Amino acid sequence: MKKGSKHKKGYSFFHRDLSWLLFNERVLDEARRETVPLMERIRFLAIYSSNLDEFYRVRMPALAALAKLSPDREKENLNAVIDKINKTVVRQQKNFGWIIEEQILQALRAQRIHLFYKERLPASTHALLQNYFMDTVAAYVQVVDLSAENGFFPENNKVYLLVTTEGGRMDSGLYIVSIPSESIPRFYALSQGDIQYIVFLDDIIKLCLPRLFPREKIVSCQSFKITRDAELNLEDEFAGNLAKQIEKKILLREFGPATRFLYEPGIPKHMLELLKHRLGLGTANFIKGGTYHNLKDLSTLPLKEPHFNYPSRRSVEFVVDGELGSLFQHVKQKDILLHLPYHSYNTVLRFFNEAAIDPNVTRIYVTLYRVASDSRIVNSLISAARNGKKVTVFVELKARFDEANNIKWSKKMKAAGVRIIESIPGLKVHAKLALVKRKIGESIDLFGMMSTGNFNEITAQYYTDHILMTSHWQTLRETEKLFQLLKKRKKNIQQSKHHFKHLLVGLLNLQERFIALIDREIAHAKSGLHASIIIKFNNLEDGVLIEKLYEASNAGVQIALVVRGICCLVPGVPGMSENITVKRIIDRYLEHGRVFIFHNNNDPQIYLGSADWMIRNIYRRIEVCFPVYNPDLKSEIMNIVHLQLSDNCQAVMINDQCQNIPVACSDNVAPIRSQHAIGELVSLSARKLIVHPADA
Repeated sequence: MKKGSKHKKGYSFFHRDLSWLLFNERVLDEARRETVPLMERIRFLAIYSSNLDEFYRVRMPALAALAKLSPDREKENLNAVIDKINKTVVRQQKNFGWIIEEQILQALRAQRIHLFYKERLPASTHALLQNYFMDTVAAYVQVVDLSAENGFFPENNKVYLLVTTEGGRMDSGLYIVSIPSESIPRFYALSQGDIQYIVFLDDIIKLCLPRLFPREKIVSCQSFKITRDAELNLEDEFAGNLAKQIEKKILLREFGPATRFLYEPGIPKHMLELLKHRLGLGTANFIKGGTYHNLKDLSTLPLKEPHFNYPSRRSVEFVVDGELGSLFQHVKQKDILLHLPYHSYNTVLRFFNEAAIDPNVTRIYVTLYRVASDSRIVNSLISAARNGKKVTVFVELKARFDEANNIKWSKKMKAAGVRIIESIPGLKVHAKLALVKRKIGESIDLFGMMSTGNFNEITAQYYTDHILMTSHWQTLRETEKLFQLLKKRKKNIQQSKHHFKHLLVGLLNLQERFIALIDREIAHAKSGLHASIIIKFNNLEDGVLIEKLYEASNAGVQIALVVRGICCLVPGVPGMSENITVKRIIDRYLEHGRVFIFHNNNDPQIYLGSADWMIRNIYRRIEVCFPVYNPDLKSEIMNIVHLQLSDNCQAVMINDQCQNIPVACSDNVAPIRSQHAIGELVSLSARKLIVHPADA
């Protein structure tokens, strides 16, 4: 397997983190659109804020560590990247503030809703807010005197107020006051007349500061928060119980080194130096922010009217023939392909439910990466084990920020008799697979469910994914072989690559098979045949595969990419990528499905799967991409992807300067909003389907 990239032939690449910031900027742009319902615009602001927090928890520590360890020339380049990142974030945050102050607040007031934002609270609200503070808020507020040695350690991404009072020494009368938004709502709503007022918890506490410092004069008050490194270093070979080791490390995550100190302007320079020393912030980037932090909490604004949200969607549900019809019998006759969230998730739940109660089912295998907090799927697996089935579940305990939840469910399943294959040290399993073995007499049937996204009924409402249910014997025999390999929990499994002809499996044959598929298109182009590649995924980073796409472009292969997030490939450059276009789609649902279409001289070869073309996916994870063989289902995928390529409402093109360029919609071309069009397509093309309301 080739690894890494030497940037051959003068090829150029976007920096992955600057490219990611471009994606988050596109999220921010959606909050600006007046055609988006008001609460949804506010949610896009919250998503932007949440994304940025994770970026400073995960990526900035990695960049800082890399810069520290690199040779001088590389160190200089990395420091320049970090500087550009910080400048980009500052610019985006100014845009963020402008959207709130010039657009969102005005739109709210047009609806007779007044969100107080950096303004004095009217005297008519003071008594009610002070009573709320004393009745509810005061129970959770903590005051820390920084002039005393108290061992105070600011928690990750928790908002605090820095309060100064009159004092003799430089650091006397210096306090930190907590904003307990993890315990009580960040916003408080009250009505006066026909106007609804919404007040930040921060401002309620500021109003009531004299109650906290009754004998001192308050001089100033500014907010701040600290973001901490989220890396758990879970790649090590742990001895003993891996789950216990991870549980211990989760507890340490919130105490990681500071990566960002975000503060409200107005804190004097000498005070920042004092805080840097007192709070142990030597590794942090000091960044001026706004008055309010953790604006991901905007998603909890109490706006309840239906017109503030997207209209409730209608999902299409598969109906099995006959009163006692079997989903497995249907799959035995014909593959099923679901397109989420346009299709109901009930069919996925039914797959597990039927397996749990069918007396002819003997074995069930599943991989779980991110488990829902109240998982009906896991409950089905527990029931299956109690019903006498042999149930084997691979639970990835190292799924970032889901470790604790996955460990919780792993313990529950193990207690019910489910065989749990725990994480493989040094390797993540990101594949999305389920396999059911059914036996009647001497006859054995295999039924598989393969997905581009997690088996998670919550995220399935908001992520676009594809799920294939199939009885294709050869593909499912390979799936069973993969589970046998996972049971061995060995990191080095490359010697098993010869087992897989239908599945593309990370660390085994995935990269080399994709290279071979691209090479075939190159050969067709050089022979004068039409050659094209269409790929849709979340992220594109791996240098080897990007260089292969550049090579294909130079050979005349037409390449259309739909990349939601990171894209290190530079499109549209003569002599390098002139035949490559890159489109990004941001809309109501999070684009998540991975689709790979190779023209193959007018006999399209199509794969779906879990794998982005990231370094981690290619070299450090077990991923699975699976073929679509049914011609009707191939046509479905082609129609959906072509709608996405035609999107001229929610799509932007990425240009060679790493910019989002809106797709021009000419007068003679009808507007196409791909997510809406795909929903219509799924409804119209479905056979033997009924439509029912579903929660948006």
